[in-house]
This record gives sequence, C-alpha cells and structure tokens, in this order.
Amino acid sequence: MTQKLLYWIPRVFTIAAILFMLMFSLDSFDDEATFINQMTGFLIHNIPVFILILILVIAWKRELPGGILFILAFIAGAVFYKSFTGNPGSLVVIGPFLITGILFILHHLLYGKKI
Repeated sequence: MTQKLLYWIPRVFTIAAILFMLMFSLDSFDDEATFINQMTGFLIHNIPVFILILILVIAWKRELPGGILFILAFIAGAVFYKSFTGNPGSLVVIGPFLITGILFILHHLLYGKKI
C-alpha cells in the first residue's frame, strides 16, 4: 500500500501543479487583441508548462533522472523568479516541483529496480 501511495502521490501532485501553472496562462486572452496574438501569447505563457510535461513523461518512465530534472527545474524557476531575493510568493508556484522531485527520487531509492 505504501509503495503504491508513494508511486502515485508525486504524479498526481505534479499534474495538479502543472494545471495550476496552466491556469495563469489564461490571462493572455484579451478582447482587444487578435486571435493570432492571443494564441501566440497563450503558447509563450505555456513554454514552462510544456517543459514540465516533458519532465513528467521522463520521470514517469525513469524516476531518478526525472526527480533530478524536477529539482533542477525548481532551481531554475527560483533563479528566474528571484524567489529568495524579493519574490517569495513564487515559491507557491515552483515549490511543488521540489517536493515531487524529492518524492520521485525517494520512490526510486526505496522501491526502484536494483541493477
């Protein structure tokens, strides 16, 4: 039971965090802009989401590299959003990826295939 729980918690938590980030890209839709400009802004806002989906696919198949990539994504987000020097609110958005990275690595270490 604990193995299944530790298997699914980081995956579901990551999907929820990605959907939370996706929600912020909806502000690109404006009545005054053309459809092309709105879609371009929507796609540009979602570049980090696409990268995180790619990392999730990697982590789903190989937990250790995926967990490391999630921790690196957290660090990159912290540097980009200046989280530790004046923007601590951004940790709400990027913090889940540190947690899921740790959980992916923990599941791999506890229950992963031994080579």
